[in-house]
Amino acid sequence: MVLTGRVAALAAIGAVVVAAAAPSWAGILGVTGVVLALALADVLLAGSPRALRLSRDGDHTARLGTTATVRLSVRNDGRRRVRGLLRDAWPPSAGAVADRVAVDLPAGERRLVETSLRPTRRGDRTADRVTVRSLGPLGLAGRQGSHAVPWTVRVLPPFRARRHLPSRLARLREIDGRSAVRIRGQGTEFDSLREYVRGDDVRSIDWRATARHGGVVVRTWRPERDRHVLIVLDTGRTSAGRVGDEPRLDAAIDTALLLGALAARAGDRVDLLAYDRQVRADVARLDATDVLRRMVGALAVLEPELLETDYRQLTAEILSRAGQHALVVIVTGLDSSAVELGLLPVLGRLTRRHTVMVASVADPRLAELAAGRGDSDAVYAAAAAEHDRLARAQLAELLGRRGAHVVDQPPADLPPAVADAYLELKATGRL
Repeated sequence: MVLTGRVAALAAIGAVVVAAAAPSWAGILGVTGVVLALALADVLLAGSPRALRLSRDGDHTARLGTTATVRLSVRNDGRRRVRGLLRDAWPPSAGAVADRVAVDLPAGERRLVETSLRPTRRGDRTADRVTVRSLGPLGLAGRQGSHAVPWTVRVLPPFRARRHLPSRLARLREIDGRSAVRIRGQGTEFDSLREYVRGDDVRSIDWRATARHGGVVVRTWRPERDRHVLIVLDTGRTSAGRVGDEPRLDAAIDTALLLGALAARAGDRVDLLAYDRQVRADVARLDATDVLRRMVGALAVLEPELLETDYRQLTAEILSRAGQHALVVIVTGLDSSAVELGLLPVLGRLTRRHTVMVASVADPRLAELAAGRGDSDAVYAAAAAEHDRLARAQLAELLGRRGAHVVDQPPADLPPAVADAYLELKATGRL
């Protein structure tokens, strides 16, 4: 049973009338009794929320920054009209535009209630209960009931780096099409035969084909396809650090999606591993046409864990998944403790067998602070920022000496920078 503000207003009016006409306790009790009787009658005449039958349909997925629509079907199987308020409860991060609507549903009829969601975070957003408050004809009181109508909308990563994909694919086609300069080397495979032109390397001459053809014929080579690319996301505490308005993990996810899509279009095999002290996401044996869908689905629910990443166990996981030579891209943070005590001691085991790239999200705010000279506080902040930048540069140099390719860029620049580094390795035959 629920009471509305009209009950209090009616009781107050009755009390004023009694006080003005013939003030007495009997008069006040009489007014109170009349008000309660009217409220009880309103409850009895109100339609029952329990008689409603509710179901949902609509969007199951939405990309972060877009709008999803979920429809709620409400059917009144009772004998009385249900008139009042309906609340479709969602968590705040689901971004429900309006979760309360007025309903007026005669017996036996059906209504559709649409809820627009504009989520503010990745992951699964699950609907809570639907609560219906049915009021009587006087609007004094009514009944209230809740229904469990489960529905989940999975909020996918926004993949803002998608805009860089066409230009990188164009460069990939350029790499594959440079037949005039194709020379044999590590990471290349035979492509075709063609006639010799001035300037070709004489070591590329195919003497058997030359003898059959009657003219000088050379072999051409292209970057080898079907290489193994293993993308590793560090979901430990360093990935929880915020750069701008988002955690570092979001930039890492954007990087993984762009690199995965590019490598798949290049004809390479792409695997994905997210790890801190246990496997958080594992997507293997990706088909070229299914890379983005499966990676997006796995990364949508990924969240940072406030744990130190176990790099020794992570190395064992990498070696178990990449038995032969592969490009291992580790997206992690360039923090002194995490790198010096975690990654550096095990990096040699990886670089002996694989080509390793370490990608890290840099904070663009450091460059702004390092340029500050306005007052003493700005100078001290600039010194601290420059100290941090030098420490990151030293860590990057140390990783480079151990055989890793290091990419350290701000969030918006990291995905295309990693894609460019991959294309450079592919063009030079170092995969």
